[in-house]
Amino acid sequence: MSAEPKSLLQYGPMVLTDLKLVIEIENQVYSHPWNLGNFRDSILAGHRCVMLTYGETLIGYAVLMVAADEVHLLNLTIAAQWQRKGYGHALLLHLVAMAVIEFAHSFFLEVRASNAAAQALYSSLGFNTIGVRRNYYPAHAGREDAIVMELKL
Repeated sequence: MSAEPKSLLQYGPMVLTDLKLVIEIENQVYSHPWNLGNFRDSILAGHRCVMLTYGETLIGYAVLMVAADEVHLLNLTIAAQWQRKGYGHALLLHLVAMAVIEFAHSFFLEVRASNAAAQALYSSLGFNTIGVRRNYYPAHAGREDAIVMELKL
């Protein structure tokens, strides 16, 4: 992790008043971002929506859907200027701990086939590729496949 004091890192729930900042980061990071309604609906549906902050600065966020004994990662984003400093790893570890607390047996996610950095992050924490969803993501040139990964808890 970067040189910033770890004591200033905090995890907390995402609430509706946070969505302006979340959307700013989402639009900066992705070519096909989630919209305000996606995040609002996730919060209102009771999904686990988590923010990672450094002091007052939003570093990243994630959205988890919990169902029965499974957790599904719907969104994990680190702001561009905070990427490649270990914060995605830290946030993902926090999410895995949340899944264990929820008594989940499996943690699932999809990742763009072209996103080698994210695939490497997930693999480093024990996620295994279990399938492919063809044409899952919108892309500039049509659609892109998603790699489906699972972590057994």
